[in-house]
Amino acid sequence: MKRLSKILVPTDLSESSRRALSYGCWLAGEEKAALVILHVASETNAWELASEFEIYTGNQNKGWPLDRVLAEATLDLNHFLEPHLAKLKQLPCATKRVVLGAVTEHITSIAAEEKADLIIMSPRRSRSLRHWLNGGITDRVTRLSPCPVLSITPPLPSEPWRRKFVPYVFGWPRQSTATI
Repeated sequence: MKRLSKILVPTDLSESSRRALSYGCWLAGEEKAALVILHVASETNAWELASEFEIYTGNQNKGWPLDRVLAEATLDLNHFLEPHLAKLKQLPCATKRVVLGAVTEHITSIAAEEKADLIIMSPRRSRSLRHWLNGGITDRVTRLSPCPVLSITPPLPSEPWRRKFVPYVFGWPRQSTATI
């Protein structure tokens, strides 16, 4: 099997992405690989900050500077990484990058640019119509990625607890093979 030399871990600064970061730190330590932590700041946050900036300062001509948006996103990433600093210091090489733009395109382009051997992501479990039609970010990255994508998801509750209240809410009994 090919040894991993560089691992990319994109994060959206959510609790579900902490699982991917922890696994990425462990795997990079085991393989003696470099770890690249990527945070893609969304364009919607930049527009929200720009509108707040205009309201508070009365400056209608200038928008929120992009370097300020990236600086805010970098601070957020630093705060997110604080619990993992001990693990990151043990790695041979750990870097972080913050970019602004479309999430899927930046993850795949940075994976190609960094020559990553593996991308580790932790998708959110979403049941919205948009997710079913377009797919999640992890699905799109998997389709476009130049390297393998490892998806780390939190475990589901045990079978007896899943869908416990659904039959009573909708009024129809659900047949279950699970025993309690």
